[in-house]
Amino acid sequence: MRRRVVELARSWVWILVSVALWCLLWGGIDLKNVLGGLVAAIFVFVLFPMPPLGHELTVRPVRFVLFLLRFLYDLCASAIEVGWYAIRPAPQPPSSVIAVKMASRSDLFLTTTGVLCTLIPGSVVVEAQRATGMLFLHTIGTGTPEEAEKARRQVREQEVRLLRAVARREVLEEAGLL
Repeated sequence: MRRRVVELARSWVWILVSVALWCLLWGGIDLKNVLGGLVAAIFVFVLFPMPPLGHELTVRPVRFVLFLLRFLYDLCASAIEVGWYAIRPAPQPPSSVIAVKMASRSDLFLTTTGVLCTLIPGSVVVEAQRATGMLFLHTIGTGTPEEAEKARRQVREQEVRLLRAVARREVLEEAGLL
């Protein structure tokens, strides 16, 4: 328990972010919300400690900005496509569950890639297998093998952009990107 308290001091940035999110959740910044958020954040951080992540991350500013721009483009383009599916005078588009093998074996990047894919309209992660490095996604508009392969390629490209933007050299080497 003492070790967790020491680790808590190192997590002060995450605690502040958690308190800020708590205040946003409750609709304002006042003493009650700040103290309540602080108590909740400390409670969560002590009982459910996060594994150390710093050894896998290094931010490359130019690649990170390019990654964000492409993510926003994908987000908008996919939202328009899903919106069109909703209002067009045709039957529902076909959908399927696809399996995508990730390049990186890192839990952090498997999870982050899954979250990014879920945030883009038209796909949602239904399972992530840590042992095999596989993501299983339910995707809209993948009725043919060619469309399913296109969706797999988009997920892999998303992971590669993420890795090139924030992964350390060792992670890039492990993923075969160097």
